[in-house]
Amino acid sequence: MAERERTPAAGGGTPRTVKRIDRVKRLIETARGKRDPDLVLKGGRVLDLFSAEIVRADVAICDGRIAGLGDYDGPQVIDAEGAFISPGFIDGHIHPESTLLAPAELARALVPHGTTAIMADPHEIANVLGGEGIRFLLKASRGLPVDFWFLLPSCVPATDLETAGASLSARDLTPFRRERRVLGLAEMMNYPGVLSGSGPLLEKLDAFRGRSREGHAPLLAGPDLNAYIACGIGSDHECTAQAEAREKLRLGMHIMIREGTQAKNLRELISLVNPRNSRRFSLVTDDLHPHDLLAKGHLDHLVNMAVAAGLDPLEAIRMASINTAEYFGLRDVGAVAPGYRADLLILSSLRPVTVHSVIKGGRPVVAGGVLTGPRAATACGGCRASMHIRPFGPEAFGVPREEGRIRVIGLVPDQILTRQLLREPSIRDGMVVSDSARDILKLVVVERHGATGRIGVGFVQGFGLREGALASSVAHDSHNIIAVGCDDADLFGAVTAVAGMQGGMAAVLRGEIVAGLPLPIAGLMSDRPLAEVVRGWEGLRRAARRLGSLPEEPFMVLSFLALPVIPELKLTDRGLVDVNRFMHVPTFTAEGRKNPC
Repeated sequence: MAERERTPAAGGGTPRTVKRIDRVKRLIETARGKRDPDLVLKGGRVLDLFSAEIVRADVAICDGRIAGLGDYDGPQVIDAEGAFISPGFIDGHIHPESTLLAPAELARALVPHGTTAIMADPHEIANVLGGEGIRFLLKASRGLPVDFWFLLPSCVPATDLETAGASLSARDLTPFRRERRVLGLAEMMNYPGVLSGSGPLLEKLDAFRGRSREGHAPLLAGPDLNAYIACGIGSDHECTAQAEAREKLRLGMHIMIREGTQAKNLRELISLVNPRNSRRFSLVTDDLHPHDLLAKGHLDHLVNMAVAAGLDPLEAIRMASINTAEYFGLRDVGAVAPGYRADLLILSSLRPVTVHSVIKGGRPVVAGGVLTGPRAATACGGCRASMHIRPFGPEAFGVPREEGRIRVIGLVPDQILTRQLLREPSIRDGMVVSDSARDILKLVVVERHGATGRIGVGFVQGFGLREGALASSVAHDSHNIIAVGCDDADLFGAVTAVAGMQGGMAAVLRGEIVAGLPLPIAGLMSDRPLAEVVRGWEGLRRAARRLGSLPEEPFMVLSFLALPVIPELKLTDRGLVDVNRFMHVPTFTAEGRKNPC
């Protein structure tokens, strides 16, 4: 190495300032070749996402940052000859709780797939435990091989049409702004409230002015969409059709193309992306269940789907890295360039993208696809019990006969949207009952936060169950216990099984639990390793199929049937919700008497 140049001693300033300046000096010396890098990635082909080129260069790393690209050597070298060097992937919108994994286990599952950062919305645990849940995730996600950045949940509760476990006002959220890893306000789901000028919602938007404020506005269009965006909301991940995404793009929104376990929008939207507009798109998963993570991967899977649909690999990788980083104002991640954090991937192939090694903060954490380094402990303490249910019996699920047809929630395959159907009820002994022959099943939501005794009862078509019942304490967004079944006795058995596990999922047949998965962390997450959670999840899927379930992911479908911000018809503990009118509606109606079943 060349002789080191002498530099002036650091001047005054706090110890922290002096330390920062010393790091910058080391970075300068390393970049100029006057100091050995801590690590050199040698002989790779760098994906330059700024110029859309692939450039042969060594990558020199110092103090966890990229010092330079060019011709470098040092005592520690990773041979990247013939491979591609990419920035780490960044998921722009994910609910960690939806993976059913505690943060440490989630990080272990994500990083071998090249994910080095996620934008986490702790909306689910906040609806159960409020600020306590947010603090739990902040603490449990420190020091992991994946950076957890947070957007604070904007809608706790999501609406006033359900009972949540907590309520967070602008005043409750503001103290979290001091957290370094809090970037802004998460998806503003209550768009009817925004459009009506709701004071509490506008206070939250105002409290995070100058920071990211995320959107959630399915099917919103025209003047209402203008009004929603004018409030400072900058993104949307709910587009399901190209026309919807194009309108939002034209009005300045950053479009997050979602491909998760339940909502699958990538194939529909990806052809909208072209070299002129691609910097306005990101790839996100939103809700991803553990078996998909184990079997398919994470953002590497989405990148490969985009490339298979015709997108250039560099464009697809931009949408999983630099686009997301720049949108959220992170200026030093998402690219392979001097001064950027050394969160890097060594890819053995671009078609398909195949992650061979991962460098996080300048340190190898994955080699040959295998996680290296010490195993971070799964922190699960600090969350209080979350099952508080007033005692009840199966008779609480009874629906007395009335005149007219019944409103039925109609499932839409591969979407969290539903339809509002009108059907003739099946009557037995003066009560409306499930009719498995017509695939009209009873659906119940039991409040589990404050022992209020509230129970919502409705009907759903599309599940296909011929016998038994399924229940879960994962029920967006208030996460009461939701269950679907062919008779009241098994519905009751499934709900009580979930409560007995202190949260989780269960399949019940003739009063017996045939499959179960405990989720003791707020009734949302497991304290077990990924493989064990996947085995439990797969056991539930097999049990559901034996009972006749039609959806491939019945528990994911079930979890969204209580979400009263996604059209058209949903069920909460307070009753049926017509989402288009944003109001409760009765089960029976005289509408559509002449329509066929």
